[in-house]
Amino acid sequence: MYAIMIILFIYSVLILAKLFFNNSIWEKVLIINLFSAKFVLVLLLYSIITGLSYLIDIAFVYALLGFVSIVLITRFIRKRGKI
Repeated sequence: MYAIMIILFIYSVLILAKLFFNNSIWEKVLIINLFSAKFVLVLLLYSIITGLSYLIDIAFVYALLGFVSIVLITRFIRKRGKI
């Protein structure tokens, strides 16, 4: 389990590094969404390993906030700043 967490963490760091080398705004939004999903996975794995059930609730809230923020960001970009 710890090996999977470490691999996901390294993958998340590589995703963030890719964020700085892309020019397209849509690729940046996609990378942010991917990082959010990987962070939720790491948080869920950590909660399973440690047995802390409240971390599942935190991961759920973070996933919902990530989804809503991506929807709002894409809407903002498509309408060119007019929400």
